Amino acid sequence: MGLTSPAAVGEYACMRRTTISLPDDVAAALEREARRRRVPVSQVAREAIEARLGLSEEGPRDVPFIGIGSSGYSNISEDIEDLLAAEWTDATTGDR
Repeated sequence: MGLTSPAAVGEYACMRRTTISLPDDVAAALEREARRRRVPVSQVAREAIEARLGLSEEGPRDVPFIGIGSSGYSNISEDIEDLLAAEWTDATTGDR
């Protein structure tokens, strides 16, 4: 969609210009991503901000490391106080 198309004009008409300061490494990463995708830096910034604030249409991003530390027990949250007490007692007495 070009910047002069009716849809683009309508989209940009409801936006507010905001200036932000970024560390050099973040600004460079933003520019690299924009070049890689061949889109404006402002688009990459908008999409990143929307995603971080949970406003993107794509929904939440899958987190690939969820469950990586699975213990196999289903009652961890119910028994956490007892488990922590036992672990801390073992650690302080050297019974690990």
